[in-house]
Parts: sequence; C-alpha cells; structure tokens
Amino acid sequence: MRQTFPTALPVPGQPAASGPHSTGLAANLTLAAMSLGYGVVQLDVTIVNTALNAIGTSLGGGVAELQWVVSAYTIAFAAFILTAGALGDRVGAKRVFMAGFAIFTAASVGCALAPDAVTLIAARCVQGLAAAILVPNSLALLRHAYADEKARGRAVGIWAAGASLALTAGPFVGGVLITLVGWRAIFLVNLPIGLAGLWLAWRFASETTRSPRHEIDLPGQVAAVAALGTLAGALIEGGALGWNNPFVIAGFVASAVFAALFVWREARAPQPMLPLSLFRQRTFALASLVGLLVNVAFYGLIFVLSLYFQRINGLSAFETGLAFVPMLGAVLPANLIAARIAERIGAPATIALGTTLSAAGCLAMLGIDHATSYWAICLQLIAMSAGLGLLVPPLTSTLLRSVEPRRSGIAAGVLNATRQTGSVLGVALFGSLVGQSSAFITGLHVSLAVSAGVLLAAGALIWMAHNHMPGNDRSH
Repeated sequence: MRQTFPTALPVPGQPAASGPHSTGLAANLTLAAMSLGYGVVQLDVTIVNTALNAIGTSLGGGVAELQWVVSAYTIAFAAFILTAGALGDRVGAKRVFMAGFAIFTAASVGCALAPDAVTLIAARCVQGLAAAILVPNSLALLRHAYADEKARGRAVGIWAAGASLALTAGPFVGGVLITLVGWRAIFLVNLPIGLAGLWLAWRFASETTRSPRHEIDLPGQVAAVAALGTLAGALIEGGALGWNNPFVIAGFVASAVFAALFVWREARAPQPMLPLSLFRQRTFALASLVGLLVNVAFYGLIFVLSLYFQRINGLSAFETGLAFVPMLGAVLPANLIAARIAERIGAPATIALGTTLSAAGCLAMLGIDHATSYWAICLQLIAMSAGLGLLVPPLTSTLLRSVEPRRSGIAAGVLNATRQTGSVLGVALFGSLVGQSSAFITGLHVSLAVSAGVLLAAGALIWMAHNHMPGNDRSH
C-alpha cells in the first residue's frame, strides 16, 4: 500500500488526522476501529442464541420472550440503518459512529444488568439502534480513510472478513462465557471492545464532509419501525396466544396500514429514506427480495436449532456453542471462493447454486427427532451455511451493479435492511411454530420445510431472471 504523509504534524493530545492524506498507520488503525464496530454488531447477532436457555431459566418467560430478546435487536437494526447512514452524511460519519459505539457499549452494560426480561428486551432494542448507526458509518469512514481504490477494496475485505469471523465465533465465545461466568458475561464482553473502538476512532479517524442539506425522513422512519414492529409482534404473539386472537389479528392489520403509510410517504418525500425508484430496476428488486428470503430461512433456523440443542437434546451452553462452530465456520471459506465460481458460471447461477445447497441441507434434516445425534445432522448444517456463504458475495455485487455508482451507498443500505428484516421475520415465524414444547419437533419440521421452500423460490427467481441480470455476463 502506498504511503502518503500528513501536511502537518499532529498536535500532542489531539486526534490524528486520517483520510485521503493520512499516513498508512493512521488509515490502518482507522480500519481496526471500524472492524471492531462492525465485528461487535455481528458478534451480538449470534452470541445471544447460545444464551437463550440460560436467559429463559434466569429471567423466566417462554419462547415468546426469547424471540423478543433476539428480535428487538434486529427490528431496530433493520428499521434504522437507512436513516443512520443519512444522519452520518448530514452531521459527519465520525461523530455519528462514535455516538453509536458509545450507545452500543452502554446498552450492552444495560443488558448485562437487566433484572427482568422486559428490561433486557428494551436494552436489546437500544443495542440494535446503535448497531444500525455503526454499520453504514464505519463503511463511510473506511472510504474516507483510503484514497487508493485498490487499498480501499482490501480494507473493505478485511472489514467484512472480521465480521464473518465474529459471526462464527459468537456461539463458541458465548458458550465459554456462559459456562465460566454466566449469561450476563456475553454482554459485558462488549465493554472492552467498545472502549478500544472508541479510542481508536477518536484518535485516528478523521471526520467526513458534512451535508447539512441532507434531510432526515422522520415520518418515513416512524412508519417503518411501526410496520416492522407490529408485524414481528403479531407473528411472535400468534404462536403464544393463537392466530385468531383479536390482538394478533389487530397486529397484522396495523402492520399492513403502517406499511401502506410508509410506501405512501416514501413516494412523496423530497428526500425519502428509501427511494422507491430503485425498485423499478428489476435486478435490484429481485436481489433485495432474495436477501430477505435467505435470511428468513437462515437466522430463523439458528434460533430454533439453538433451542433444539439445549431444550430437546439437553446440550450445555458450551456444547451448543461448539455445535454451531462447523455450521457458521463454513460461511467464510464459501465467501472466499464465491467470486471465483461467479467468474466461471456467472453471478445468477452462483446465487442459485447457493440457495439450492442450503435448501438441500434443510430437506436432508427433515428426519430430525428427539433422539437424533448431532453428528447425524452436522453435514446438513454445514451445507446450509456454505450455501449462504456462496450466494451473499455475488448477490451483493449484482445488486450494486444494478444501480449507478452515486447510489451504491443507499443500495447497500437497502440490502442490509432487507436482510435484517428477513432475520426478524424468520425468528418470529419459526419461534412461533416451535412455541409449544409438545409440538417442538413438528414445528421444527415445518420450519425446515418452509426454509427449503423460500430458498428454492429465491434461487428460481434469480435463475428465471437470468437474462435480465448483469451477473449473467461471466466477464463481470
């Protein structure tokens, strides 16, 4: 990487400048701060699943409360990520990133100290809001830190790889901490990470150019939160109260109303948080839908399987963490070979291959029951994750190529938002299917069948649109 030199020496005790004219060391330490920010977000996506049984035992409540512990995080993450990126553009990505890291760290301490399930769910919601702030602004600061396009590409690769490693390590780290200390330790581990990330960002990252004319779409934001929250609530409580319960039905109706209000607002807002014009591009719309469907299956099953390992198979938190390591560990190597496969057979075919592989893993597990050993389903779990790792890079590239470069930031934000929305819906739906202990295995079978169905549908959508997608040109 070519090094450049600052135009002025840093003042002792003041943050060093970073950005297009920073030293290589300052840029690399900015990368470290951004990787910690994205990594801790991904860590908390999976680490909590290992603690579900311990949290339920400690704080009380059934599957519905545990669904809210997981979903509160992803609802806030999905709903606020687009606004968080716009806020960084308006007031400066460094200022917003540091605020997000501080909020995330404080909310993690709140989770660790939660005396009951309601407090924990509220703190997880704040964590999700902070996660939404961290992700887009960490990427903006990386773009600002590296002037050279090749160096920037490598930095983004390291940033993404670190997040994949955190995602994989989450269940194992969680299992170790729960076994040695207790479930509250999985949140306290964020404290040193947060302090280190805050110091590195303050010391080495430089502020981005502000765009004060960039408006925040508050009505659209409120409608988005309300639509997603009421839909998740109806799905979660439907499993506990019954699908014909008046409150559940009212939740579905309210979600439809808020969703319609959101679309109406975005179609008329001068600066919408979600430009609907993007979805007129067929490739963009399909890639976003595939991202949602894939996450419904993958993260919904992680939630259900964590309960299966602990409540049905009687595995400890540590053993459950180990059980997830091969599964999640398959994602990173699949990520690394995905680009080469896409160069050979094209992005649409690679995406379809990934969804088919994951669906095959789901279908091969349909024989699972109370007495099934872990080793009987290990290869199927690896196939599910390898398929995910294979399809995400070409899916992301396909979506970004479908829009003009100046809109790549908002396009990436939309993909993140739709994928997180899929996670919310998967946990809410599949958790409701296994909510009754007596019907857990039946619910698990239905969850696997639904996952296979949505994955195959996602692959079919991409394949049928093959001639209309940029990725079918193998030269890309």
